[in-house]
Amino acid sequence: MSGFSFRGFTCMLLIAFLIWSFNFEACIARRGKHWRQNRDVSSSVYKKKGKSFGNSHNNKNHGGGSNSKPKPPPYKGTPTLPKPPPHKTTPSPSYPSPPNEDNPTTPPPKAYNGGTTFNVLNFGAKGDGKTDDTKAFEGAWAEACKVEASTMVVPADYVFFVGPISFSGPYCKPNIVFQLDGTIVAPTSPNAWAKGLLQWLEFTKLVGITIQGKGIIDGRGSVWWQEYPYEVPDDEEKLIVPLNRTVGSPPMPVENELGGKMPFVKPTALRFYGSFNPTVTGITIQNSPQCHLKFDNCNGVLVHDVSISSPENSPNTDGIHLQNSKDVLIYGSTMACGDDCISIQTGCSNVYVHNVNCGPGHGISIGSLGKDNTRACVSNITVRDVNMHNTMNGVRIKTWQGGSGSVQGVLFSNIQLSEVLFPIVIDQFYCDKRTCKNQTSAVSLAGINYERIRGTYLIKPVHFACSDSLPCVDVSLTSVELKPIQEKYHLDNPFCWQTYGELRTPTLPPIDCLQIGKPANNRIQTDHDLC
Repeated sequence: MSGFSFRGFTCMLLIAFLIWSFNFEACIARRGKHWRQNRDVSSSVYKKKGKSFGNSHNNKNHGGGSNSKPKPPPYKGTPTLPKPPPHKTTPSPSYPSPPNEDNPTTPPPKAYNGGTTFNVLNFGAKGDGKTDDTKAFEGAWAEACKVEASTMVVPADYVFFVGPISFSGPYCKPNIVFQLDGTIVAPTSPNAWAKGLLQWLEFTKLVGITIQGKGIIDGRGSVWWQEYPYEVPDDEEKLIVPLNRTVGSPPMPVENELGGKMPFVKPTALRFYGSFNPTVTGITIQNSPQCHLKFDNCNGVLVHDVSISSPENSPNTDGIHLQNSKDVLIYGSTMACGDDCISIQTGCSNVYVHNVNCGPGHGISIGSLGKDNTRACVSNITVRDVNMHNTMNGVRIKTWQGGSGSVQGVLFSNIQLSEVLFPIVIDQFYCDKRTCKNQTSAVSLAGINYERIRGTYLIKPVHFACSDSLPCVDVSLTSVELKPIQEKYHLDNPFCWQTYGELRTPTLPPIDCLQIGKPANNRIQTDHDLC
């Protein structure tokens, strides 16, 4: 009996030991899980505070919280690039249809605290405005480029001295955010710039790239303006000097660091090339040596709530320059510069600009197009709800003689003008040289619509100068009311040459020179001319 009890007691001890071991392992497992969660949360807080990561900047942050966003699907191979919607080569008989006209709401900024961040301070940037931080920016970008939906952070309260740099693909993962809250300044030493360099900060062949924040990009362009003030004058400049304004010299430059001569070619401050769905929002771009913001060969461009500024007499400092780009939306922004606030060049279609302020500057322009006998194609352009003050032009289309192609389907609507020299301009004899020879071929213009263009002017309210061989057709004007700002100056009447269309309402002043209908002997374009 006692033996039986001993064996039973031994079995009970063995069972109790097994149960205790199982519970101990489960407890250890739970503790491990809890520790991993705490580590991730602390890492998230660590990153939010902008502290140094040491060598852990490649680790993703999977911590929870209201600011985190879902983890993107794994990236495999080359991304499938979004295809832009097809655009019509033949304009509609009335007005083009702008995208998102009924719901132009401001999209929220892309969240980045819940994703992987790469702060330039952790890559050696000093942010003192003097030390060259170019290598640090390149290092941070190289790491961000490897992680889909990551964020490269340029923090507030620092000034980063950065030389010419290319943030390029095509092997970068998509949807990278460039969070700009600090200030980036350009070098003013000639040695920092290669001859013929066309841009300072360039983003190339990227998908879903976003630049956002409250930071500043300062090109410190006055060192260039003083040395090359007017190498490419605007065609209308000659009309301003004899009147009530004079053309002044550019502002005194930032002191050239080495006293040498800057390269003749002036760079664009911020350029996007060959990219899909690029976005720029919130930032300020100022004092660019030449164009402030340029998009070339891009699809799905979005620009909103951006401020662009340079002095009125800074030469060739366009605000936003578009070329060979489709499906463009620009709104909620302010531009003051020394050239066109927005310049729309060849290869652009489906461009919608609304709710922007322009001035000083040269207004909003399509062109110039067709220079050196080239072919230009522009279609479906809408510019509406714009305020212009103290600009050379209001809304303008300019083409060179000898070009080919077409501009089709353009709407300028609800443009409020104040002290504008030439509010409405079509110039198919554009020439920025001393002499230009007459040529018969031209870029054709059709379906150009003006409605609710109101305000004050200084020189001439309307200037339509169209080609003899390819007159402008289907030009319409509705509710155009333009008044001279000062009667004491000699003012020119509206001018029309080879311009055909209709006045849908009476205009002020009366535009009696517009020819109603279509030209009797309008030359039919060849296949080479058509777009």
